[in-house]
Amino acid sequence: MDAPLTATPAPNGVERSAIRKISIRLVPFVALMFFINYLDRTAIGFAAPNGMEADLGLSAAQFGFASGVFFIGYILLEVPSNLALARFGARRWLARIMVTWGIVAFLFTFAQNFEQLAGLRFLLGVAEAGFFPGAILFLSLWVPSKHRSKILALFYLAQPLTSVVGAPLAGLLLQNDGVLGLEGWRFMFLCVSIPAVIVGVVAWFYLKDRPSHAKWLTEEESTWLETTLEEEKIGTETSATGIGGHGVGLGRVLKSGRVWMLAFIYFGFIYGLYALAFFLPTIIGTFQEQFGTEFDLFEKGLITAIPYVPAALALYFWSRDATKRGLRTWHIVIPAIVGGVSIPVALYMNSPAATIVVIAFTAMSIFAALPNFWTLPTQFLTGTAAAAGIALINTMGNLAGFAAPYITGAVTDATGGYRAAMFIVGFFMLLSALLMALLSRKRRVGPTATAERPAAATAAGLG
Repeated sequence: MDAPLTATPAPNGVERSAIRKISIRLVPFVALMFFINYLDRTAIGFAAPNGMEADLGLSAAQFGFASGVFFIGYILLEVPSNLALARFGARRWLARIMVTWGIVAFLFTFAQNFEQLAGLRFLLGVAEAGFFPGAILFLSLWVPSKHRSKILALFYLAQPLTSVVGAPLAGLLLQNDGVLGLEGWRFMFLCVSIPAVIVGVVAWFYLKDRPSHAKWLTEEESTWLETTLEEEKIGTETSATGIGGHGVGLGRVLKSGRVWMLAFIYFGFIYGLYALAFFLPTIIGTFQEQFGTEFDLFEKGLITAIPYVPAALALYFWSRDATKRGLRTWHIVIPAIVGGVSIPVALYMNSPAATIVVIAFTAMSIFAALPNFWTLPTQFLTGTAAAAGIALINTMGNLAGFAAPYITGAVTDATGGYRAAMFIVGFFMLLSALLMALLSRKRRVGPTATAERPAAATAAGLG
């Protein structure tokens, strides 16, 4: 058993109350922003099998391309957007991002063909660029490293809950054919775009850029947070393994092997995540032909939501275990292996129920790993290097976001089914497990030796 990647000494009273307030006052709002973000970017997956593909005359490959081209727009502005966030402040920049993507999302209501759909997806990616890494960076500026696994787990709960709540909601909205003279899928796009604009405006006034600006913290809590975060920043910048400080930018980050290794690990997880997100509603749509079962739109929405309920539970309890024990390599490797094996196996099941049960294991695996993974970069990156490094890692994930739906759609068209495409998904997730195991080999030392090294140096074998 490997030694903990992060130490977790017992918190004092001021520390407990500060983290509790952040968990109640700040994290739910940022998670709501993430909820809306993920719903808007994956709404196309609900629309496709419920009228959009037929109305716009889309093939599986065209749908895959339109789904994935979002990430090309995202990638182009990912790093510049996160550097701008570091310069102008998270409050302003995250609010600006939300309002912009809400306006673009609204225009999907009026798409008339594949070219318009693909163009809007590209623009949506441009509008959303920097939101997710910006949110991760924002939370890291509020939360000391030993609490980040717990806080990021609470934040990440928004992603599976988007499907738990969003899938049945999408089903209900899709049934409103003819409302305002719109097809059901167009009405759904209209409805999911509005919250982004509203919450974006609220974020401008609600969010604060640092603990000292928050009136809901006591002076003692604010001082403890600012002092602890500054000590961690200085410790990381002065350690042999840390990358950060003023004037450190993209150039040095691009030369970091640790950053690139984490980026490729993240690629595999996101490949699995978006293959699941975009094609699960379509796979469920094939149940009638495959198993002779028929479901209405709301029932399909409920079935789509099923795997994400245990996924949310797995995310919470797995991250809680990582916080309690200290993050270990197997907190990331085991989920990657389970996900890589389960996703192709799901399509060999002999009933809808068995298929959904196996897919639930895939969803549980992906969401158990992701919040723990995101505690790693900020253990050796600070300042502008953190902004650039987190954005670079997320950029690789967005490459997977483009590749996964496009390759899945193209392979499905070529083979006439999803089995070959799901084996490719499994391969990339297993590759992530292998890379994480290789990255951790450097730090196979005893608990005493590990405790004597800086947290940044021991993180994921990055020392």
